[in-house]
Amino acid sequence: MPHQTNSSADSHPSPASLASSKGALYHMIAAMAIFGSVGFAAGRTGLQSFELVFVRCICAVPILGTGWLLSGQFRREAWPVREVLLVLLSGLCLVGNWVFLFRAFEAMPVTVAVSVYYLAPVFVLLLGSLLFRERLKVSSAVSVAVCAAGTALVSGIGSGAPGEVLSGGLLWALLAALLYALVTLLGKGIRRMSPYALAMLQTAVGVLLLPPLVHFAAFGGLGSSQSLWIALIGAVHTGLVYYLFFGSLRHLPARTISLLAFLDPGIAMLLDMLITGFRPGLLQIVGIVLLFGGMTVPLWDRKDRAAQPSALTE
Repeated sequence: MPHQTNSSADSHPSPASLASSKGALYHMIAAMAIFGSVGFAAGRTGLQSFELVFVRCICAVPILGTGWLLSGQFRREAWPVREVLLVLLSGLCLVGNWVFLFRAFEAMPVTVAVSVYYLAPVFVLLLGSLLFRERLKVSSAVSVAVCAAGTALVSGIGSGAPGEVLSGGLLWALLAALLYALVTLLGKGIRRMSPYALAMLQTAVGVLLLPPLVHFAAFGGLGSSQSLWIALIGAVHTGLVYYLFFGSLRHLPARTISLLAFLDPGIAMLLDMLITGFRPGLLQIVGIVLLFGGMTVPLWDRKDRAAQPSALTE
C-alpha cells in the first residue's frame, strides 16, 4: 500500500519545483490509469489469484529496490524495529488484499468489484473511530451512509438470496476493501521508513509466504499471449506503477492525489464496458454514483481531509 508522505507547497515555488510538480502530475495520472486496467489484464492471464499475486510480488521487489537505490533514500533509511514489524504486518494484509481483489475479479464484473472495493476509505473511517476513538464527523457519517446504500445497489443486495450475492464475489471484494483499510491504518504508525522501503518489504512478504499456496504447474500450459499479460501485470501494473506513484508523492498535495485516485476506478469501468461488454443496470448505475459521490464528501470538509487515504491502489 502506498503510504503518503507529508508534502507542503511553497508559497513562492521556483521554476524547478513547478516543473517537478508538473512531471509528478503526469506520472501520477499514468500510474492511476494503469492501476485501473489491472482487472482487465488479470482476466487475460489464465492464472488464478494466488499465482497472480505471487507474480506481482516477485516483480515488485526488484523494481522497488531499484527505485529505492536510485532515489538515494537507502543512504538515510531508518529501520525502527516497531515500524518494521508494522510494515511486515501491513504486508500480510496487502497480500491478502490483492488475493481477495483478484478473487472478486474472477467472480463478478470488474465494474462491480471495483465499486465495492472502493469502500475501503469508508472502512478506514469506521475502523479509525473504533480503534483510535476518533470522533466520526457529520460529513463522515453521511459518507458512510451514502456509500452503504450505493454498495447495496451495485452488488444486487435485495435482488437475490444473501448467499447468492456473497458467493457472486461480493464477499471477496468486501474482504479486499477491509484488508486495504487495515493496511492504511497500520501505515499511520510508519513515519520514519521511506515509501520505497515500505512497499519493498510489504511485497517481499508475499514472495516469502505465497509459494506453498501457488500452483506453479499453472504457468506451464500458458500461451504466448497469456505470458505477455502476466509480464505486464508484474512489470507494469505493479513494479512500474509503484515506481511512478512513489516518485510523484512528495511533489503533489494530498487533495490532488485523492482526486486523481478516482481515475483508477473510472478507467476500470470504462474498459469493462467498452471491451468486455458489461452493461450495468439502472440500479447499479445509481449505486455507482452514490458510492463515489459519498466518497467525495470528506474531500470537501477541511477537517476530514487528513483522514482520507491519498489513493486506493490495486
